[in-house]
Amino acid sequence: MDHRNKSRRLGTGWVALPLAALALGGCTSLVAPLLKPKLSAEITALPAGDWKLDPAHAALVFRINHLGYSDLIGRFESFDVSLTGDASDPASARADAVIDMTSLDIANDSFAQELMGPKFFDTARYPQAVFRTLSVTPGENGGAEVNGELTLHGQTRPVTLDVRFNGTAFDAIRGAQVAGFSASTVIDRTDFGVSAFSGLVTDEVRIEIQAEFLKQ
Repeated sequence: MDHRNKSRRLGTGWVALPLAALALGGCTSLVAPLLKPKLSAEITALPAGDWKLDPAHAALVFRINHLGYSDLIGRFESFDVSLTGDASDPASARADAVIDMTSLDIANDSFAQELMGPKFFDTARYPQAVFRTLSVTPGENGGAEVNGELTLHGQTRPVTLDVRFNGTAFDAIRGAQVAGFSASTVIDRTDFGVSAFSGLVTDEVRIEIQAEFLKQ
């Protein structure tokens, strides 16, 4: 083992611990400039390898218009994503996600139960949705199109995610290299057999994802 590298890692850890303790103790105004990560938005700065989702800093939100009055906004509280890739070959990156459909939250428990019932998501029969990457087409400024298959309500259909790389840095508070991404897509719910009140409630569903990953 390279003892110099080991010393550098230990040194970083020993510095991070007291800084994090000060922050938690209410002195964030003093240590914030030291704790705030210096993100690099260059995709080449993203270390190769495997990344694990930080569920405390992730959101999966959907929007569907309700009779023209407003957008119904919901989210799934429990989901996991595995990410692997190499910045030198971004087209080879892969992300696979599993969503717990029973974790639906729309700030109305009784209506959430109705949406999870047989007319809509039917979570008793289909408790999970799964997204699997098939290919990645890199774009400009950290953007990419991620083409994959979404299995929802027992139906599998092609879906393309518009993904933006927000940046990466070593996070002193979490003690790990962190990478952030945003993604969005639009699906037609009837393609997946979720067709209750089609034409009355819009079929178009907009999906937004915010996610932070920890380098493994």
